[in-house]
Amino acid sequence: MIADWAIIDKYGILLSMKEFRRYHLVKILEGQEKSPLPLDAFLRDYFRENRAVGSKDRQEICETLYGIIRWRGLVDAQCAKPISWEARLEAYQKFPIEDLTSFPKHVQVSFPKFFFEKLEKHYGEERAVELCLASNEQAPTAIRVNILKIEREALFKKWRKEYDISCCKKSPCGIIFHKKINFFALPEFKEGLFEIQDEGSQLVASHMDVKPNDHVLDYCAGSGGKTLAFAPQMGGKGQIYLYDIRLHALKEAKKRLKRAGIQNSQILDPKKLKKRGLLGRMDWLLLDVPCSGTGTLRRNPDMKWKLKPETIDRLVEEQRKIFADALKFIRPDGKIVYATCSILPEENEEQVNYFIKKYGLKLVSPPFQSFPKNREMDGFFCATFCRIGN
Repeated sequence: MIADWAIIDKYGILLSMKEFRRYHLVKILEGQEKSPLPLDAFLRDYFRENRAVGSKDRQEICETLYGIIRWRGLVDAQCAKPISWEARLEAYQKFPIEDLTSFPKHVQVSFPKFFFEKLEKHYGEERAVELCLASNEQAPTAIRVNILKIEREALFKKWRKEYDISCCKKSPCGIIFHKKINFFALPEFKEGLFEIQDEGSQLVASHMDVKPNDHVLDYCAGSGGKTLAFAPQMGGKGQIYLYDIRLHALKEAKKRLKRAGIQNSQILDPKKLKKRGLLGRMDWLLLDVPCSGTGTLRRNPDMKWKLKPETIDRLVEEQRKIFADALKFIRPDGKIVYATCSILPEENEEQVNYFIKKYGLKLVSPPFQSFPKNREMDGFFCATFCRIGN
């Protein structure tokens, strides 16, 4: 009889539970490094394909996995070259390291050298260290209550006896879960009463001061997270248009909008956008542009190791092109909200200055900026523009 601590893998090899987890952990580490997918998406697909990995196994694997990737810089400093993932795992299991002073600052905080130097240049060494260490922590999980269907107070009251939760400090629709649960299995999720959304992202969406009967274009809509947040302000009146070149994301947006009960929205066919007669008609334009994601590295720490200086340069140019293309859709008195989940000035303040000079714009209000902080929201940025004279 096989003991309950052992399992046979797909090759017929008898593994202990410890070996079983180690086997999958190393396989995931090797696979994610070669994958273009962010870590959370890679894990989702991996566990779907390997259903023998149970919930307890997944939890332990993920805790170790995220730890190794977050601290990969410091882990690598303990390994002889060439470095394998098995060697990294052995080194990580010897953590914590008591004396870090012999390592350079970027190694101490486990960040790529060029990235740390960028933060140090903009914010100073002490602040750069704070931002890196905060980005190495586990991110909080926040949800946004869909006020089209229920008030936050009512949902909070319903949940507080069952879950460890608290209300977000700044977002009036946000609730923080202090322990992870399977949100997608909740009846409240299936009923469209809430969506998972970081508090910082909720605050960005709140800068869309839309009104009933407005026409709004969410130009880089993705799966519709920001639209879902600001749509209730319109009371079902007016029209929201969602555009993105990623068709799979728009397909997901359609499902989410239906579940949330938002009926005054349209998914635009990317091939027919300019034929829809929308040029010069929008009251509001949201540009949640592709960016480095440096404000959300707690959720996908693998991205910091995949990020290159030339990637940031390319993104800056892509952001400028998107802004130029989308500006054609705004009314003369309309407003534009430019947003990123980056903490790099190249993608934020420097872009704001560029847009103001290039297109004769002005800021409606001071830009919003949040930074990753222990037990608080991720890093986001947004700025609201209008044309000079309006």
